[in-house]
Amino acid sequence: MQVPGPDTRVVELRVHGILGTTGDELTDSVASVDVAGDGVGRIMRPADRLLRPVPGPMLNAGDRSVPRIVEGYVWGAMTSGGLAKATWALLFPFALANMAHWMLPPTRTDNVISRALCSLLRALLRISALLLTTLMVAQLTVVGLDLVAAQCLAPGAQCMAYVPQGLREVDVLRSVVMLLPVALVVLLMHRLSTVSWNVSAPKKDSPQHSAMAPTMPGGNVVSDPDTPALRALHVTAALSTVVLVALGGPLSFSFDPRWLVAVALLVVSVVGTAGLDDPAGMRETSKVFRAVLGRRTRQVLMSAGGVLVASVAVLPGELRGPLPGSGATVDAISALLVLTCVAVALLLLPASLLARSSWKSSPKQLRPWAGGWMSAPVLMLAVMLGHGFGAGLALSVRQALEAPRPTGAEALQLPAAYDDVTIFWGTAVLLLAAALLVAAAWVLVQRFRRGEDGDPVPDEVALLHAGRAEDQQKAAKAWKLADLQRRYAHWLFLVIAGVLTVSTVATLLARFAGVPELPWLSAIGVLALAGLAVGLLRMVFLAATKRETARYLGVLADLALFWPREAHPVVPPCYALKVIPELADRAAEHLSDPNTRVVLVGHSQGSLLAAVAAARLLETLPEQDRERLGLVTAGSQLQWAYPRAFPGVVPHSALRDLAGRMGERWRSLCRGTDPLGGAVTTWNRQVYNGMLIGVGLRGDGTDGPLPAATRGPTGALVLGSDHWLPDPQRGPFSCRRWVPGVLGHSDYSGDPEWDRAVAMAAGLERPVRGAALPLSAPEAPQIPSAPEPRSAKPGAELAPRGDDGGSIGGPVEELPQRTPGATAEAVRTGRTRTIRSFRKGPQRPSEAEVPQQAHEETAEDTAEDHTELPAQQDSEPRSEPSVLPEITEPRGRIAPWERGSALRPTDG
Repeated sequence: MQVPGPDTRVVELRVHGILGTTGDELTDSVASVDVAGDGVGRIMRPADRLLRPVPGPMLNAGDRSVPRIVEGYVWGAMTSGGLAKATWALLFPFALANMAHWMLPPTRTDNVISRALCSLLRALLRISALLLTTLMVAQLTVVGLDLVAAQCLAPGAQCMAYVPQGLREVDVLRSVVMLLPVALVVLLMHRLSTVSWNVSAPKKDSPQHSAMAPTMPGGNVVSDPDTPALRALHVTAALSTVVLVALGGPLSFSFDPRWLVAVALLVVSVVGTAGLDDPAGMRETSKVFRAVLGRRTRQVLMSAGGVLVASVAVLPGELRGPLPGSGATVDAISALLVLTCVAVALLLLPASLLARSSWKSSPKQLRPWAGGWMSAPVLMLAVMLGHGFGAGLALSVRQALEAPRPTGAEALQLPAAYDDVTIFWGTAVLLLAAALLVAAAWVLVQRFRRGEDGDPVPDEVALLHAGRAEDQQKAAKAWKLADLQRRYAHWLFLVIAGVLTVSTVATLLARFAGVPELPWLSAIGVLALAGLAVGLLRMVFLAATKRETARYLGVLADLALFWPREAHPVVPPCYALKVIPELADRAAEHLSDPNTRVVLVGHSQGSLLAAVAAARLLETLPEQDRERLGLVTAGSQLQWAYPRAFPGVVPHSALRDLAGRMGERWRSLCRGTDPLGGAVTTWNRQVYNGMLIGVGLRGDGTDGPLPAATRGPTGALVLGSDHWLPDPQRGPFSCRRWVPGVLGHSDYSGDPEWDRAVAMAAGLERPVRGAALPLSAPEAPQIPSAPEPRSAKPGAELAPRGDDGGSIGGPVEELPQRTPGATAEAVRTGRTRTIRSFRKGPQRPSEAEVPQQAHEETAEDTAEDHTELPAQQDSEPRSEPSVLPEITEPRGRIAPWERGSALRPTDG
């Protein structure tokens, strides 16, 4: 690392997470202005009252202050705002199917079977995405051409009586009017799939395959050159589906040339979709498909589909009742979707087992969810929502048309497949309700077993909130709830997959096994589907008219639209393809000044963007510039979520490589109370001998035991690169914004440890080693009592619960000793408390599990930095519960995190 000079400055480039934000909130200022960007991706700085850019506050780094420039990249406009983006929620099933493609397990390039299985899985996922497109268009055609044109507006029908009979006699007019909206939807789908964000940064990435494990995080998050061909195939298949609904369905053979051409176009679409793989162009078959599906071929295919739809609109045949092709088409597509889902679920099992060698040596909490099988339940969820949206729309339209139906008039009929959908959804609703009741009962039983006193305070919480009993109780509850959410979040998809499987079996039995119909079950399904359709349309309307609703609806887009178009081209544009290059380009622009150090700071989803941008910079910058690049992640999902859900994109090995190349310049801010963010570089943490120890990523590109955590000046515990923040915060702090209560996932920048992490990431400060106190020590020297400060109440003293990690900057008095054979009760009477372990299992690890070298190094550093305390002696593992000493601050002394508020008024 280069030695900082007198002209050194730090640029802190922040990236926000989900729900979006404003430039003022992102830069922690009362006003902000754009200094770069194109209005969609905005680079903003704090501003004064005249809206002029101003630098950020000075950055304290050790014994000096360094000028700091705060910039924020605001990208929320890419996923929310306006009617157009609100309607993207209707394409959420497509986005889920596309995301399932990125959740596949990594391919073992040295294994032929693994390569074949992953290629087949990618092909099946693309075919499933194509079937979802045809299903949506078929459902729209059923509503428009069958339900309205052929039944409701038929001559002599009582539905929509205000339409003149003369218009009802003209079949061409009815078919054209009802097929026009369907054609417009297909046209809008094509238009949406061609929209991409304009990237102002120079293009430096190259196509890589999404199944190939990258050497750096997100190395394969690039645009797919096969997207134009996939787009043309989806449009062709959608137009062919409209024709088949009007001409009898795909299974009723006909000599009508239009039927034959439509079937041929569908076959071409399916074969082309399955063969378009390998964007890197390493296979000969991929080159052949890409050459065949050139621009001219794509234009011919889409033009042929458009001509077929126009011919059906002009020559629709007899429209005098339910169309026979409606039920056949929807049944065929539904059956194929079920088969593809089953095939994906089955093939994922051997593919995951073959990929297991890449993570079998990792701890359980770092391995992929469900062993790499999570793509299957996500695909099932996409299919369920696709069926539900279309069926709910059809049932809602039929209900609206039949509302004023006269007595004796014939009821409007939908295909029998919609009855199956109602049974499916009725069964799913009942099963989900049963699962919810079971979960609620489990929670109540757990609370009853804990009793009125509740669970004891975990060791980590007691150590982090030493001396604050009330904060310990608040934090302990929040830690437990957040840990449950992080640990069992993926179970939601697994439960949904189980519910879908049982519901599908029940539907097939009701359809083909002669099981008696249950009208009440169908009624529940009808209500659920109608509520789903109406609720979705209402949410879209509110999102288009109210900003807050748009932001919450944008959460779905923020999570799903990070991934480029790979399996389904008809999804909104990927914002990561714009944000990451522009972030990297802005950082490189600042690094062109040799006195500037850049720290990329990402919160929540922004941490993934910042990490990928940092990885791109490390691959392109010269060596002298890489040393001036830092990374800070706050409230990040880079350990507990993304490597486990997307093992082929952000594997643990890629994070280890990134940590090795960043060294100590990658810092992570985390809270145990955060249900969405967590640790990034450490795991297997436990309190041992009054110190927080664990395993994590090292600066040399390896992972293993780490030195014991050190206490920061504001009360944070720094273990490896993870900064564990007290929540609630200690404070208030002088000259700093302070928010009381449990903060969870919000307001990381308000914590005073934020600046310290930025300084470390910039290479201007290093963690103090040897700041952890041992569990037991010889008797400390007595210190005479100092006069009490005026602000202190008589008799007041700081009495932390548990070892405070040496954060008190001087010797302690009456530190209790633990002699061999002393019982826990005896030590407890010597002003100590017993703190039980937060995790299950043995309270004390075995000799092999304890990072002895870390303790020895800590003891040596303690002897050097705190000469008044002797070095820590080797301690043998004990079977008794952990007993942490209660340290009482000498009268007149104030802990470091309290000194600011005592020396200066908090309103200063």
